Amino acid sequence: MSQKFHTLSFKIVVLGESAVGKTSILLRFYRNKYTAEIEPTIGATNFQKIINVGDYKIQLLIWDTAGQERYHSLAQMYYRGAKGALVVYDVTNNDSFEKAKEWVEEIKNEGSPNAKIALVGNKIDLPNHTVDKNEAKKYAKENNLLFFQTSAKMGEGINNAFVSLAKSLPLEFGETINPNIKDLNSNEEEKKNEEENNGGCC
Repeated sequence: MSQKFHTLSFKIVVLGESAVGKTSILLRFYRNKYTAEIEPTIGATNFQKIINVGDYKIQLLIWDTAGQERYHSLAQMYYRGAKGALVVYDVTNNDSFEKAKEWVEEIKNEGSPNAKIALVGNKIDLPNHTVDKNEAKKYAKENNLLFFQTSAKMGEGINNAFVSLAKSLPLEFGETINPNIKDLNSNEEEKKNEEENNGGCC
């Protein structure tokens, strides 16, 4: 007998200062790939991936937004209606952490009511961290945020961030969609991806 799944769909937005590694995080999550040279995002791009969590198939519709200041106003089009957000900063750049705090406040004030926010410190593979982890964790706790540290280069913490965010959404925000939708990655492709060794720095 085939297993019965409840299928849910969520819009997720990824925000943060330019060059903190937002696109690298998404490519690592989506394809388990890393590319050192990535052109800056213009406006926004989107990805779709389906993950299995218990009895749920969760379709994540993920919007990757540009970090440049001139595109800031456009980001509102993407985080409005989003049920979850990953706000990314670079652990070696304190200014990006301060900018992340601004994004958190903006989402709380202008985004969807009760949207779940994850604060993500990226590039933990690099030396000379300037953002204190305990300070970031304290800020996240005080503001009811999920908190993760990641490395798009190494693949560390990426899946955990997305899956944990997804798991925090269904009880409040789930919308039933086509129950026959299939996962984008077969088990064979996932196994192959796990065996790949990708170089890079971010």
